[in-house]
Amino acid sequence: MTSLIDVIFLLLLFFMLTSTFSRYSEVELMNAASGNGQENKQMLFVSLGEDSLMLNAQNVDMSLIAGLVEAQPNDGSGHLVLINLEEVTSSQRLVDLLTSLRVVKDLQTMILS
Repeated sequence: MTSLIDVIFLLLLFFMLTSTFSRYSEVELMNAASGNGQENKQMLFVSLGEDSLMLNAQNVDMSLIAGLVEAQPNDGSGHLVLINLEEVTSSQRLVDLLTSLRVVKDLQTMILS
């Protein structure tokens, strides 16, 4: 019995020392139901599907979406991107979109239910 406890302790020590403790990045989400009084931001509509991405009813590529959003005219208060998800859209696809849009200054995103 004593040797079994020693083996369990050594295994526990081994797994604790070999595992990595990494910090996961956070993705900020705001649901449409929790919105507060919006300022006069330029609203853009993004429809996200598993194989498609549309910005204001125009097909766009995921790698170009940040530049296209920045190119949209605004009055200095920034952009509000309304994201509509199709039923088959994976959560990884949403995270990829939000990561692409993270570089845009004064951008607020809202997920539509």
